[in-house]
Amino acid sequence: MGKEKFLSLVLQKAKECGFSAAGFISLSSCQHETDRLVTMIEENRHGEMRYMQENLDARTDPAILLPGAKTIFSAALPYNFPGVQTGKKGKISRYALCPDYHTVMRNKLEEVLDYISRNYEGDVRGKVFVDSSPVFEKAWAEKAGIGRAGKNTVLLSPGTGSYLFLGEILLDIELESSVKKVPDLCGNCDICIKSCPTGALLEPGKIDARRCISYLTVELKREFTKEEAAMIGDWLFGCDICQEVCPHNKKQSSTEACPELTPREELLRLTPERILTLTRSQFKMLFAATPIYRTGLKRLKRNAKAVMENLKTF
Repeated sequence: MGKEKFLSLVLQKAKECGFSAAGFISLSSCQHETDRLVTMIEENRHGEMRYMQENLDARTDPAILLPGAKTIFSAALPYNFPGVQTGKKGKISRYALCPDYHTVMRNKLEEVLDYISRNYEGDVRGKVFVDSSPVFEKAWAEKAGIGRAGKNTVLLSPGTGSYLFLGEILLDIELESSVKKVPDLCGNCDICIKSCPTGALLEPGKIDARRCISYLTVELKREFTKEEAAMIGDWLFGCDICQEVCPHNKKQSSTEACPELTPREELLRLTPERILTLTRSQFKMLFAATPIYRTGLKRLKRNAKAVMENLKTF
């Protein structure tokens, strides 16, 4: 089988798995992205996410994660379900209303890796990465032609928008598909920057996590200061504001959302009052298979308490 035919079959397999876009790109240094991250750390814009200071060598050179790696396969999985939580008080970011994307994404990438291994003429070693590993996911997705980072720092994919999960497969074989770089999709639009209620978006492509509602409600482990509690508004977990206002997400997507990521009805009805009454066993039953479970009941109740106070002033 010719190389082009093989690549075409793998990308078709990726489409069958539900990926809205995918591509192969030869491994190269991510020194530019590492330098940007180091600047963010030096300016303390990463807040208390100490893990961002670790494994910088692996971020720069992904081959450290898989010795002999030559290629990276990048893929995007959409979760752009329409009409979620309209007008609701006590909001949850739509990615957290779904079954845990880490599991869904990993299973699909493993399926693609298995397809590659079975159909490639030769031995293949590969390693799957989903979110929790030191990989510059957005950078590789850009290089693979999947999309382009918007002014809110989130990857935008033409015709699909930014409600996407990203994942990668490192491979020790040489495969590179024809890639057309996605142009700037933002133009003069800066509605995401203007709409951020806390001013976390300092300028196009530059964010201060310490003022980001998603960081405060998901990543921050300690109790809120009075200012931080007020900043989260009515968001119980995460924040979608900069994506909700994006014109690319307001258009009808040309890509169907992954059915395995359908929002769970019981989470759509969740209120801060309900969260404050949850026992540990109830929390586990409700959130065990969702991204919220990693945050824990204590922090979720911290968020709910702040939202309750904030709702009094709305």
